[in-house]
Amino acid sequence: MKIHEYQGKEILRKFGVTVPRGIPCMSVEEAVKAAEELGGPVWVVKAQIHAGGRGKGGGVKVAKSLEQVKEYAEQIMGMQLVTHQTGPEGQKVRRLLIEEGADIKKELYVSMVTDRVTQKVVLMASSEGGMDIEEVAHSNPEKIHSIAIDPSVGLTDAEADDISTKIGIPAESLAEARQNLKGLYQAYWETDSSLAEINPLILTGSGKVIALDAKFNFDANALFRQPDILAYRDLDEEDPAEVEASKFDLAYISLDGNIGCLVNGAGLAMATMDTIKLFGGEPANFLDVGGGATAEKVTEAFKIMLKNPGLKAILVNIFGGIMRCDVIAEGVITASKAVSLKVPLVVRMKGTNEDLGKKMLADSGLPIIAADTMEDAAKAVVAAAAGNA
Repeated sequence: MKIHEYQGKEILRKFGVTVPRGIPCMSVEEAVKAAEELGGPVWVVKAQIHAGGRGKGGGVKVAKSLEQVKEYAEQIMGMQLVTHQTGPEGQKVRRLLIEEGADIKKELYVSMVTDRVTQKVVLMASSEGGMDIEEVAHSNPEKIHSIAIDPSVGLTDAEADDISTKIGIPAESLAEARQNLKGLYQAYWETDSSLAEINPLILTGSGKVIALDAKFNFDANALFRQPDILAYRDLDEEDPAEVEASKFDLAYISLDGNIGCLVNGAGLAMATMDTIKLFGGEPANFLDVGGGATAEKVTEAFKIMLKNPGLKAILVNIFGGIMRCDVIAEGVITASKAVSLKVPLVVRMKGTNEDLGKKMLADSGLPIIAADTMEDAAKAVVAAAAGNA
C-alpha cells in the first residue's frame, strides 16, 4: 500500500524527523487559506499523487505571492499529471500540499529497505539527492552508501554519523542528521514499511537537516496490525479493478495484455503468465483466487477481468490440491452463465477431482476449450485471442 507525501511527513514528524510546515488541501480555496496560515514570503504548491517525478511533470511549483499560490493551485488541481511512474495516461490530481519554502543548500538521498539476502533493514544514502536513485546507481554507483542494520540493536549513533559524513553532511549538522536517520529507521520498523524514502533530504544554508519529501510503501500483509496506516489508504489512487478484487480476497494486478488469467496459487499464476508470453501472448492480469475459492469468488473474478475492454480470451489454469477441480468447474460454469461470457475460454485443470471437474465442464454445454498441459493451454489461449482480435 502507498500513501501521499503529506501523510508520510505526518509519520516522519511523529518519529522525530524534521519536516517543513505544510497543510494538505482539497481545493484551490483551501490552498490559498493554507498559504495565509503558514505565512512567509515563499510557498511550494505540490500535487499529491502516488507517483514520483511530480516536479518534472509540472506538479510542483514555487510561489512567491498569494496570487501565485492561487494561480498554481488552479493549474495543478484536477490536472492529469504524467510522470515516469504513472504511465502515459497520467494520474488525476485531487489533493495538494501547500508547504513553507526552504533554503536549499544541498540535496541528499536516504531510504530504508529490507534486504532479503542479509534479512536486515538496509539504510541507503547518497550525496546525489533530488535524482532518481536508479539513475545514480547506473551513472555513479560509488556515490551510494549502505549499512545493514542489526535488528536487535537498531541504527546506532556511530552508523548514522558514518553514513551522514559519507554523503557530505558537515560535523556541525551531524547531531540533527543522526536524529533524522534514527527517526526514519523507527518509522520504517514500527509501521511495517517495505520502503521509507526521503528524496531529497536537504541541508539548509543555516545547517539544518530537513526531510523535503517522504515516500512510504507498506507491507499489505501487515496492515491488519496497522489500523492507523490503513486509514491513510486513498482508493482514488488505486486501480478500481484491484480495489474491487480486494473486497473478495482476490490477489489481482492489472497488466497491459489481452489474455485474462485465473489461477490458484501465486507461483502457478506467475508460471502461467510466463508460458503465455513464451508462446507469443500477453497476459491482461495476474489473478490468484487462492486455495479456498468458491463459485462466488470465481464469478467475481470473471466479472473483474471482463471489465477490461481489451480482453480477448481467458485462461483458467488450476492445480487441485487444497482447491478441488470440481469446485472450480462449478465456479467457471456459474460465472460463464452469470456474465454471459463472450470471449473464448480455455480451461486446464489437474489434481483433486480432476475427472469430475472435466466432466462437469464437458456437460455444461458451454463452448469451453479444454487443455491437458500448460503448453497446450497457452497455445490454445494465444490462438483464441489472436482469432478474436
